[in-house]
Amino acid sequence: MLRNGVTKLTLQTSSAAIGFTSLLSAPDFLHYSRDHRTVYKALEACRLSSDYKAASAIHTRIFKLGYGTYPSLVASLVSTYLQCDRLLLARKLLDQVFRLDFNVVIVNLVIEHLMGLGEYGFAKKCFHKMPVRDVITWNLMIGGYVRNARFEEALSFFREMLDSNVEPDKFTFASVMTGCARLGAINHALWVHRLMTEKKIELNPILSSALIDMYSKCGRIQTAKEVFNSADHSDVSVWNAMINGLAAHGLPFDAIAVFSKMEVENIFPDSITFIGILTACSHSGLVEEGRKYFNLMSSRYLIEPQIEHYGVMVDLFGRAGLLEEAYAVIVAMPVEPDVVIWRALLSACRIYRKPKLGEVAIANMSRLKSGDYVLLSNMYCSMKRWESAEGVRELMKKKGIRKIRGRSWIELGGVIHRFKAGDRSHPETEGLYKVLDRLIRRTKLEGFLPQTDLVLMDISEEEKEGNLNHHSEKLALAYGILKTSPGREIMISKNLRICHDCHNWIKLVSKLLIRVIIVRDRIRFHRFEGGSCSCEDYW
Repeated sequence: MLRNGVTKLTLQTSSAAIGFTSLLSAPDFLHYSRDHRTVYKALEACRLSSDYKAASAIHTRIFKLGYGTYPSLVASLVSTYLQCDRLLLARKLLDQVFRLDFNVVIVNLVIEHLMGLGEYGFAKKCFHKMPVRDVITWNLMIGGYVRNARFEEALSFFREMLDSNVEPDKFTFASVMTGCARLGAINHALWVHRLMTEKKIELNPILSSALIDMYSKCGRIQTAKEVFNSADHSDVSVWNAMINGLAAHGLPFDAIAVFSKMEVENIFPDSITFIGILTACSHSGLVEEGRKYFNLMSSRYLIEPQIEHYGVMVDLFGRAGLLEEAYAVIVAMPVEPDVVIWRALLSACRIYRKPKLGEVAIANMSRLKSGDYVLLSNMYCSMKRWESAEGVRELMKKKGIRKIRGRSWIELGGVIHRFKAGDRSHPETEGLYKVLDRLIRRTKLEGFLPQTDLVLMDISEEEKEGNLNHHSEKLALAYGILKTSPGREIMISKNLRICHDCHNWIKLVSKLLIRVIIVRDRIRFHRFEGGSCSCEDYW
């Protein structure tokens, strides 16, 4: 009875942690809790519910049971104390780890668990306290920062590693390349690839895949193709990296050609392969091809579609305006649709102004993010339903939810410059705004009209135009033009989807300045050249 009660308790949150305190004194719990995994689950319940009292009692029991050096428990305790605003206790706990006979293996494991819990700051404190570090220590720090989306910090640790007496290995380079890929930082990417070659690191499928992914995400799809062509093709991950890279660049027929080559070379595709090929079809509106490959999964390759595949199909139909078909896929799914699938439907409902179906999507989303509320609000605004839109915004205020701000960045000379909408914090703000104002005047003379209907607020046309003029990607582009020579290719990365106004404006700028401008948004790449875009205005 107690055994079942404890198991059930550890899987809950606040009620679990509160009830756990009384169980600590139960005589038979001491015997049961000799399994440190049970203690860990109970501690995690305390962390999730910020229950300091229960966590403190568990802390005492951990040391009585001799679990004081168990890395997973130490990391979870640190994270729990931080969650409970007990910073001093968290620091003391880490100090205790170092007061024992130093063991690099144990501290490495503590760092690994801290990174897994998102406590990269305390992992860093651990790292700096270490009298000795091995290659695993450095790899855990670099990889941990990458997994926690702290890409520039990961690169800083890599530089620090190069200055130490520890040589990077294959795992180091795999993490660093992933960081470069997420940043879209081509100068960093070229430097890392060159270092890997100089250090004679032999390519394996993991590194080849990482290289292809890095160059794809840094806008160099041709270089990615060259890496792919020279790589060992025996592992499916290499093919998957190439197909996904081509999909992101809006090259569906190239992706299909790679898939066909797989079949010729008798490489069996896996579920990730089909996510890539279906995404390629979705980004280019190839509805029939998407249907064909979705059916091919189970009919020829006996791969059962997973929730991700259904999600891409909903996205494929939604982008093409086939909202009823998208909804039919959701209804017919053999698994429960997740929030990502409902979000794809909601996004399509906003584009095609289907508020009723959009409300169905919202009603089925158990965990709403700020972007979901914004999509619904924007849908109402686009239909001039200001009261409904205001109701959504009021709900956001009540729940303390803030809209995610658009951010763009550009890498120049190995330095990453970041901008947000209306930003005036950059040291060269005056110069970049002069360039931007000149560009705006010049594009207007060429007949460009700002799409003020996209500013979904009940404000004046002049205010709407001012809002559009200072979007983050326009600021990043203006800075790129300010700091580079005429004719040089410019690449910008953005955290959100590019808006139609910026998209059309950059098309015209590429024609007027005779420049190639690449924008990597949250979904895909846009290559602007000669007044047109590689996405063919479908994204």
